[in-house]
Amino acid sequence: MMIRFYEETEDSLLKFAVIIARTEGKYVFCKHKSRDTLETPGGHREPGEVILETAKRELYEETGAIDYNIEPVCVYSVVSKDGSDVEETFGMLYYAEIFSFEKELYSEIEKIVIMEEEPEAWTYPEIQPKLLCEMKRRGYFPEESCIEK
Repeated sequence: MMIRFYEETEDSLLKFAVIIARTEGKYVFCKHKSRDTLETPGGHREPGEVILETAKRELYEETGAIDYNIEPVCVYSVVSKDGSDVEETFGMLYYAEIFSFEKELYSEIEKIVIMEEEPEAWTYPEIQPKLLCEMKRRGYFPEESCIEK
């Protein structure tokens, strides 16, 4: 599996939105009810949905964020090899600064975890740490360095 980054791509190719979120200088991660790992908010684009709306919907569903700023960072792709076929799937990476949250979550997410560091146990360890690393390379968190695992 390989992750690539682009400044833009055709909108119709964007299938996912992933959001690196922070609140009060700390990262916001999600813990799914059926997993023991942490992940960034994000998910699949619904039919007819604008990709920014996907990001906003997923951010709310998975963190309960109600007051926030959100901005696009870049397009990313996941390139996987399945037998003899190579498939490239595209998503949009966003950054969100969250100012307030709902009191309860109403989705498959059990809880949010607010941390200064990135988690040891990622749900998608081949993808999400690389997305965070790309944001650091782009200057989003200048006080932090990127350590690829």
